[in-house]
Amino acid sequence: LCTALFLTPTLPAGAQDPDLSYGLPEAIVYNVQAHKQALPKTYMYRVTFRDKRNNSHTVSRPSTFLSAKALARRERLGVRVDAYDLPVSGVYLDFLRRHGLRIVCTSRWNNTAVVEVADTALLDGLDRVKFVQDVRRVYVSPDSVDVTNGFSPILDPDKSMEREDVYGYAATQVRQIGADYLHSRGFRGQGVTIAVIDGGFNHADSIAALRSARIMATRNFVMPNRRVTEMEQDHGTMVLSCLAANLPHILVGTAPEADYMLLVSEDGRSEQLVEEDYWCAAVEYADSAGADIISTSLGYTTFDHNPGTHRYTELDGRTHVNSRSASLAASRGLIVVNSAGNSGDEEWKKIGFPADADNILAVGAVYSQGLNTAFSSVGPTADGRVKPDVMAMGGKVATTGSMGMLQFASGTSFSCPILAGGVACLLQAYFNRTPTDIMQAVRATADNAEHP
Repeated sequence: LCTALFLTPTLPAGAQDPDLSYGLPEAIVYNVQAHKQALPKTYMYRVTFRDKRNNSHTVSRPSTFLSAKALARRERLGVRVDAYDLPVSGVYLDFLRRHGLRIVCTSRWNNTAVVEVADTALLDGLDRVKFVQDVRRVYVSPDSVDVTNGFSPILDPDKSMEREDVYGYAATQVRQIGADYLHSRGFRGQGVTIAVIDGGFNHADSIAALRSARIMATRNFVMPNRRVTEMEQDHGTMVLSCLAANLPHILVGTAPEADYMLLVSEDGRSEQLVEEDYWCAAVEYADSAGADIISTSLGYTTFDHNPGTHRYTELDGRTHVNSRSASLAASRGLIVVNSAGNSGDEEWKKIGFPADADNILAVGAVYSQGLNTAFSSVGPTADGRVKPDVMAMGGKVATTGSMGMLQFASGTSFSCPILAGGVACLLQAYFNRTPTDIMQAVRATADNAEHP
């Protein structure tokens, strides 16, 4: 289950949320027209290879597959390039293409390729090819999708909404984790690159709160021909506003001066295993392009066509492809910050995948008073590790969506970027420290670090 859910939590008995009396103008209501568009039936399969032989790339010449910024990060942190970093063998990919299979994405860390076909007979015998280890179906296209007409964003905020605090309506969520302390000392994320992996950043390039955001790169792994800011979903826009918003006295994020990559891996049309492959591809793109931090408010537990695919016993950081990639990221010099999930009051209850990954920061949600929300997913992992790693404000969080209006949403989808922005400011202050050092420092400063 994707953690991109908007919940209206109930406060614990006797608790009062001081942020409930906002006195805001009524929300603007807009109408959209939608119609059904028929789709051709297609399928996607994950092909896992046994090795990386016949590779045109070598670890001795990493500049052919890693950017100068990515190599500089490795050199700064003493991380060597190894076989994990090598791309999937081009010879193997050409073999798949010659047999009529379209390559959708690849994962060098997992040594996999996702292929798309309309005729599944083209896969007959593929699992018996000597360099193929496994073939698994990860996607069945829906019969149709809703196509929604667009709308124009409201670009300029109402000045009457300004507050005395420079952080505006985001004051509690920023100050609760001490990000304001770092800001006051000049650490606002400058020079740190954050890759935000989400499901759509509708109008993130035009609304006022994000007008000064430093967007350095974008990539759409679900619909490569569509700009990420033209996707119907705006969950990514809301997440980004927790980080990069910079409207003093209205909405200021936790890392307003960081550099950003906006990467789409979530397909809102259905919930399918291939989204884990898209996520892995996005993480590896962020790595190769030189990101320092990944903030991702996504997680998976159940799927439309594969019910029961994921089990509690697999929450070990090693079983599923996205968890393996997240667990590997720190060894490449990346800090991964991932939402814990919103299943705490549901049947699943536990964290999702890849929040179970080792050596990342899985972030749960609290209210403004520091009390944990009922919906925040819980741990521990199947192998006994404490999860979530830390908590940040995820109940009644100030954000802005594609309409450019201030709105309040709840979920670990928002506690994750709030925390990630603080991590970026800390990394700016200690830029030569390893991901493990930074993450341990964050865990150690939590108010319940002695008894997590």
